[in-house]
Amino acid sequence: MSLALPHLAGSLRGLKVVVIGDAMLDAYVSGSSGRLAQEAPVPVVAVYRSDEAPGGAANVAANAAGLGAQVRLLSVVGDDPEGHRLTRALRRSGVDTGGVQARPLRRTLSKTRVMSERHMLVRFDDGTTSPIDAESQEVMAGTLAEAFASCDAVVVSDYGYGVLTPGVVATLGRLQAAEPRLLAVDAKHLVRYARAGVTVVKPNFAQAVSMLGSTPPGGPGSRAPWMAEQGERLLERCGADIVAVTLDADGALVFERGRPPHRTHARPHPQLRAAGAGDTYLTVLTLALAAGADTPSAAELASAAAAVVMAKEGTATCSAAEVAEMLGPGGKLLGAEQVAERMAFHRAQGHRIVFTNGCFDILHRGHTTYLNRAKALGDVLVVGVNTDAGVRRLKGAERPINHLEDRIEVLAALSCVDHVVAFGEDDPSRLIRSVRPHVFAKGGDYTRELLPEAAVVEELGGTVVLLPYEADRSTSRIIDRIRVAPG
Repeated sequence: MSLALPHLAGSLRGLKVVVIGDAMLDAYVSGSSGRLAQEAPVPVVAVYRSDEAPGGAANVAANAAGLGAQVRLLSVVGDDPEGHRLTRALRRSGVDTGGVQARPLRRTLSKTRVMSERHMLVRFDDGTTSPIDAESQEVMAGTLAEAFASCDAVVVSDYGYGVLTPGVVATLGRLQAAEPRLLAVDAKHLVRYARAGVTVVKPNFAQAVSMLGSTPPGGPGSRAPWMAEQGERLLERCGADIVAVTLDADGALVFERGRPPHRTHARPHPQLRAAGAGDTYLTVLTLALAAGADTPSAAELASAAAAVVMAKEGTATCSAAEVAEMLGPGGKLLGAEQVAERMAFHRAQGHRIVFTNGCFDILHRGHTTYLNRAKALGDVLVVGVNTDAGVRRLKGAERPINHLEDRIEVLAALSCVDHVVAFGEDDPSRLIRSVRPHVFAKGGDYTRELLPEAAVVEELGGTVVLLPYEADRSTSRIIDRIRVAPG
């Protein structure tokens, strides 16, 4: 990983971001319902609260501003009360709305959700969805060219509601060809942007399936494994360097040209009123890439940010501090005395437990690929980490480079890791007796004979799985490169 993830969350401040797309006003009418109407068999909602928040492209802009970026939104709304309330809300969020045109012949896009006891009963969609007029397009193109010249990244949020006309998309493509920026796109029809020089796109599962023209298997747990095999086709279809496919409760799969796919795992939350987590995911993924993060780091940060807003009600944003807190060890770090009890809970839930262990001194792509493969072997991944003294015995007096607390923090930030446990012995046999894993995973640079703890795993009824070894990926190689680097 390029940076420790909690610290990466704070590095997004000050980035200059242009957001262009369909801005909406998300409204929530909440109440209680205990009876049916006399005139029709429908619930009567006694309203006790109404809330509004920026939605669509406006939510992307508000999220970026909440993370400390300098954000300029380009959109077209109606010259109506909804449009005025939306622009005021955006300005309160710190978004530059100078590029938001208010047109008298358009109605502002709005989505009003009627809620009863946290359950949505109905949603009303309103506003103009036809293409913006020629004058609006001309103003948009000029504003985009001016903003493009000084920005670090551009985010397109295209719901197909008329702002991103063919002319505007063509302008974006010409600007990108002349002076490329980090360009991220979330669009109902992503193929429209295949020739625009896109850096990253974010389809959901249904959009990805539609683009592929394939029929995925329908069994439980089959979506992610099937999608993991489609990376090259999706990259070619979208014309992007990176494709991040969001899978709702199954997390996300991130494909990058010339790299193995990176899987992030969702943090489940029973939130019925959350909306816009996809907007948050794309926003943070884009900002992290613009800040210099590698793709797996950016994907993990985006996953954590989405988890933050999923824990809130309505259309929400998150701050860098909230993301950093989500990435901290939190409930993932277990003391030796907690392990047996927590594992008993997982077994009672029917979870398949996977255990692996190592020093994890300088976390790199080989580690993250390996840990994601280990997670795929079951439901819960427990990682045992050698203490500093243990690493010195195994690797020599100059190791570890990173102390135990730092190594634990970085591991806990990975969405594929469910629990982290430190152990001081030279092999994890005693810890394995507490975990009693269904699967013990190790890298392919080991053999069964080199693992004395394998006998303990099998004695307890588990199996040993040797996972493929990532060639040319090791902490020792990284340290050697640093030592010989000039300066």
